Amino acid sequence: MSRIGKKLIEIPSNVKINIESEKITIQGPYGLLEQKISTSLDFLIKEDQLFIIRKEETSKARELHGLNRALLQNMILGVTNKFSKTLIAEGVGYKFQLENNILVANVGFTHPVKFIVPSDLEVKVESPVKISIKGIDKEKVGFLAAKIRSIKPPEPYKGKGILYEGEIIRRKAGKTGK
Repeated sequence: MSRIGKKLIEIPSNVKINIESEKITIQGPYGLLEQKISTSLDFLIKEDQLFIIRKEETSKARELHGLNRALLQNMILGVTNKFSKTLIAEGVGYKFQLENNILVANVGFTHPVKFIVPSDLEVKVESPVKISIKGIDKEKVGFLAAKIRSIKPPEPYKGKGILYEGEIIRRKAGKTGK
């Protein structure tokens, strides 16, 4: 029994939803997103609400029920508000730079690490040690943030590395002398 799948989705007035046999398209003020949909689910739009109904009671249909509801909710939120992640470089000499469409991270290596920013995401350098990533697709925003963070994740002894804003690093005590 999917509790998430049973919840209805509120559709804002500035969002248009188009349901076809194989895909659903959601268009809002910030852009357009498409999602492939399962044939074991039915979608109903009544007034300003979207309902997702299972056609069959198989375990696969139950799995997809909650998943598709969460994906559609995130798509609607993305085209109306945009998703964002903020990364902070913690450490001496750690910094970010944005050159054209390339993000350059200096994080203690002998060479700067470069990332090509996808065209559908926007990266803003708020300060040399702080960047924000914004976009309408939650998965792409989180994936780029995780990819940048993975070059130098925060370590527990000194707390140096790239971390998400608000992330708490559990610190460990170092070695003690005799």
